[in-house]
Amino acid sequence: MLKNIKFSKKSQSGVTMIEYALIASLISVAAITMLTPIGAAVLTKLTAVKVALVGS
Repeated sequence: MLKNIKFSKKSQSGVTMIEYALIASLISVAAITMLTPIGAAVLTKLTAVKVALVGS
């Protein structure tokens, strides 16, 4: 009986680690999705600043 309890606890630990990995991957995908348009906007602004300073 004690073996079953220990096995169950180990099993739950593995499940928890998988859940954390899935949550982390979903957060990273959401961050990439949100930051891509922001990066493009920043690049456009920096290009405009470069053109204003250099002239071409």
